[in-house]
Amino acid sequence: MSNKEDILKRIRANVRQQFDMPDLSDIRAVTYDDPLGQFVKMTESVGGRVIEVKEDEDINAVIRSAYPDAKEIASNLPEVTIATRNPDTIGSAQALNGTDVGIVRGQFGVAENACIWIPQTMKEKAVCFISENLVILLQKTQIVNNMHEAYRRIAFDKTYDGYGTFISGPSKTADIAQVLVMGAQAARSATVLLLP
Repeated sequence: MSNKEDILKRIRANVRQQFDMPDLSDIRAVTYDDPLGQFVKMTESVGGRVIEVKEDEDINAVIRSAYPDAKEIASNLPEVTIATRNPDTIGSAQALNGTDVGIVRGQFGVAENACIWIPQTMKEKAVCFISENLVILLQKTQIVNNMHEAYRRIAFDKTYDGYGTFISGPSKTADIAQVLVMGAQAARSATVLLLP
């Protein structure tokens, strides 16, 4: 018997009373009259930036305007023609080190907490975390109210290969001396481009 099995056996032997799982079918999750407006408000409250792209605007020009000093731009999206690195064709994730701007596509956003579901549609998912600045392209029609709706969408979506992550604004922590540090574990800034 392994250590894990031994530990689980001891736990089971000491369970005094068992309880049935609660009925979760009647949970009333939060909803919003304006999910898009709530999503924008929450994104800004967590330190992110939202830029609404107009129908006739060039995404590349919008990105250049937002990050004019960026030299190394990583993306595998066909509409992003200013990319200097492609996470699908590099030799290893380490080759993305030094990326000024990583550009990825979000599948949907969540109004209650500004999370965006990003399935792995690139070979090297490190682009989501190693880039100094992250730009997420998101259709403004793809906003759900809450995480209950979000997880239902993931469960039925087969367009990704098993890996995905929720990202909400730039990376930040205040663990040490309660001083807020941006970019502690990932991007220093996060910009959501809301597409028509």
